[in-house]
Amino acid sequence: MRIGPAWSDSHPVRKEWMPDYALENAHGGRVAGVDEVGRGPLAGPVVAAAVMFLSGVPGVLADRLDDSKKLKPTVRQQLYDVLHATPGILIGVGAASVAEIERHNILRASWIAMQRAVGRLPQFPELVLVDGNAAPDFGCPAQCVVGGDAISLSISAASVVAKVVRDRLMARLSRRWPGYGWDRNAGYGTPIHRAALMADGVSPHHRAAFGTVRRIMQASVAPSSPQSAEQPSC
Repeated sequence: MRIGPAWSDSHPVRKEWMPDYALENAHGGRVAGVDEVGRGPLAGPVVAAAVMFLSGVPGVLADRLDDSKKLKPTVRQQLYDVLHATPGILIGVGAASVAEIERHNILRASWIAMQRAVGRLPQFPELVLVDGNAAPDFGCPAQCVVGGDAISLSISAASVVAKVVRDRLMARLSRRWPGYGWDRNAGYGTPIHRAALMADGVSPHHRAAFGTVRRIMQASVAPSSPQSAEQPSC
């Protein structure tokens, strides 16, 4: 990782560490970075993106890309637009549905989303850099990079794409299911989201198999007390 500027909405500020292109350069071939977003929320799919730079990373991106969680939404959107508008940058996006999350568990559903993202790249990579400590079978070599979205520019780019895509999806779903605040919390278990679950129950987009969702739903059901034999019935 390199020392470099991190960008706010208006101006760069100094930051100790920034992701770089060292892992990609060390391989020297077609290297894709892969990251997923949405393992922790109570609702919505898990989304993954794969990004491959065919001719290195343009300076405007190299100086600004970072772990998407550290970036303001406006900066993420700007980077997303630049990534899609710049020639020589290949992008693939994949998702796994709530049904797949419940069928396979969240880890394997995340891997399915990653595999789909890599499979949708216009060119197949020779190496996949994966954020995390485990990876699925991509049909080519893969290297796990713990904390990779803060280390590799390709993974950082993938994290930005996946985050923007999933946030947009959750905002669209929020228009149909407005009570849960998904346009603001992206399906994470905020107080507003939990209160809506208690009041309104689960939607088709909730991960009912998640223990947190089950516990909230169980807490929302008041225990029924049997009618006393001495009380007259109505």
